[in-house]
Amino acid sequence: MSREARKLSESGFYHIVFRGINHQNIFEEEQDFEYMLEILKKLKQEMQFEIHAYCLMTNHVHILLKESQTGDISTILKRLLTKYVMKFNKKYQRSGALIGSRYKSKVVEVDEYFIPLIVYIHQNPLRAGIVKKLENYRYSSYCEYIGKRKFVDVQLSLEMLGKKEWIKAHEQLVENRFQVEGRKKLSEEEIRQKILKNTDNIEPQRVGTLEKTERDKILQKLKGSGLSIREIERVTGISRGIVAKS
Repeated sequence: MSREARKLSESGFYHIVFRGINHQNIFEEEQDFEYMLEILKKLKQEMQFEIHAYCLMTNHVHILLKESQTGDISTILKRLLTKYVMKFNKKYQRSGALIGSRYKSKVVEVDEYFIPLIVYIHQNPLRAGIVKKLENYRYSSYCEYIGKRKFVDVQLSLEMLGKKEWIKAHEQLVENRFQVEGRKKLSEEEIRQKILKNTDNIEPQRVGTLEKTERDKILQKLKGSGLSIREIERVTGISRGIVAKS
């Protein structure tokens, strides 16, 4: 039976997960973690993709990235895993597969689930009982958000929530399994009609011209109505950062 084709992301964002075969370790010592990050950093420079979060655990890895060109995701992961596995096998005098099956890739939208996904990724060591404070774990991007930036693209997330609220969001443990249930994608007209219904017939394009207090009040109401940040941004033209902060 042929494998099902991967779903490509319109936004370019993917949540990547890969694990050791039979749940075995893919990192044995500190140098292994460092080597994986070194490869990732070089690939990012070469292929011009964005990294918004990562967490390297002993037997699995989470990465939230945005590809530059549609379909780059396959090349990125192939180069990352091939180079890492070759060195790992040589170092530990082993042969054969290291990564279980093929990596998992979930399409991600920049909406109200974006920050919770980043929190979930960063909290992996906390849930595993490895550390009591996220800043004490060396192999996640959490410290790049609160301290010195190395190679992670932190600006989008911090603009969406603000640094103080971003840190606060990490203080509450999210569900053990991050799963966003799919829902029907709304057309622009369906989004428009929902906005008209919730704003006493104010056209979406007019929302951004309103006085700030009134605008933010409307944006809060629209988010409460079930519209995603991305949907509101798409039809009103208001940046996702402003929509998220309102």
